[in-house]
Amino acid sequence: MSHRPSSGLAAVSTALLAMSRHLEVRDVLKTIVASARELLDAEYAALGVPDDHGGFAQFVVDGVSDEQWRAIGPLPRQHGILASMLRDARPERLADVREDPRFEGWPSAHPDMSDFLGLPIKDGDETIGALFLANKRCPRPAGGCGFTEEDEELLSVLAQHAAIALTNARLYERSRELTIAEERSRLAHELHDAVSQKLFSLRLTAQAAARLVDRDPVRAKGELQQVASLAAEAADELRAAVVELRPAALDEDGLVNTLRTQIQVLDRAHTARVTFDSHGVRALPAAQEEALLRVAQEALHNALRHSGAQLVAVGLARRGQGAVLSVTDDGKGFEPHAVRSAGRHLGLVSMRDRASGVGGTLTVESAPGKGTTVEMEVPGG
Repeated sequence: MSHRPSSGLAAVSTALLAMSRHLEVRDVLKTIVASARELLDAEYAALGVPDDHGGFAQFVVDGVSDEQWRAIGPLPRQHGILASMLRDARPERLADVREDPRFEGWPSAHPDMSDFLGLPIKDGDETIGALFLANKRCPRPAGGCGFTEEDEELLSVLAQHAAIALTNARLYERSRELTIAEERSRLAHELHDAVSQKLFSLRLTAQAAARLVDRDPVRAKGELQQVASLAAEAADELRAAVVELRPAALDEDGLVNTLRTQIQVLDRAHTARVTFDSHGVRALPAAQEEALLRVAQEALHNALRHSGAQLVAVGLARRGQGAVLSVTDDGKGFEPHAVRSAGRHLGLVSMRDRASGVGGTLTVESAPGKGTTVEMEVPGG
């Protein structure tokens, strides 16, 4: 391989090891694309996972900036050369993709591409994806340069291992979904039993208070205090069980859309103004997204229930390869030195546990009469 360094085998090994390190499907797709682009020294690389409706369920690119990708617009459909690769399940190596009769053009913001190399990713007889590269980075003398037969062979090896990595990631996610479903079922039973017991006790205590209110007001008052205590315990049981369930919306809509929807609901339900702003946040591993959502929910609960705030602002922004969440209110605040005693009441202990559990950090800034800001940062996956 005259155009490739002598350490090519080491590069292949590095690429395959990188693919095997990830369990999340999205992470595996990104690693495959980045590895293929680096290994074959291409300007652009992409991988599409087809859906059953003529489009792509997932489409990952490398070599295109976030701004370019947003400008390009919706995900491509299965047409032209991409459709041919998926339908016929054979490699495509072209000197100039624009001159192929199947070429149907691309959006105005799409980068210009010429030489093209594409391969289907197969799991047995099923085509589960299409991996392709464009614009080989090498001197272009008269007659062109482009991808070689050796490049195609190398990409074929990578595609075979990509199929294994992608299939394993899908199995892992499916296994996790089943585990979550089982956990939801278990928690539902626990929730039913625990809350039912508390509500039964609460009803009996309330009946006792009703009987005592005329002839023994002092004892009736004690019973009513017990009612309040049991009601609080029932609420805690409910919250403890529900908070452990990963919401389906997070799996389906992603962190940004889930937060936006929940905050819109809170804004309508409370007198305080609740706003949301998001900038450049990439998809994160599931555990990190769930932790960010849970901390946001806890901080919002505190701000709306306890702070007396008129405005609560939630922000989510990209920071390096990770993300930072902030929840700021203009409420009554509290004394930072008293945070230890206030910590459990405000859920700060559980929030810090959630942050540290995904390799992140949590900071809380507050002062009496100055409001509160809760900030959580997580690293990239």
